[in-house]
Amino acid sequence: MPKMKTKKAASKRLKARKSGSIKHGRATKRHILTKRTTKNKRQLRGMKSINESDAGRVAQMLPYA
Repeated sequence: MPKMKTKKAASKRLKARKSGSIKHGRATKRHILTKRTTKNKRQLRGMKSINESDAGRVAQMLPYA
C-alpha cells in the first residue's frame, strides 16, 4: 500500500494542536492595513480553529496531522 500524500498547500497554512484540533491564521492581515481600524487589526491577531464543517476535508488533506 503506498503512502498517502499530504496536500502541501494545506500543510503550510494549517497546523494541528496537541488536542487534535486544527488551527489556521487569520485572513486580511498581509497588506493595505492603513484602511483597517486598530481594533480590527488587534482582533485579527493569533490563530483560530477551523470550522467543524471543514474538519472532514482538512483531515483528507492532512492525513498525518
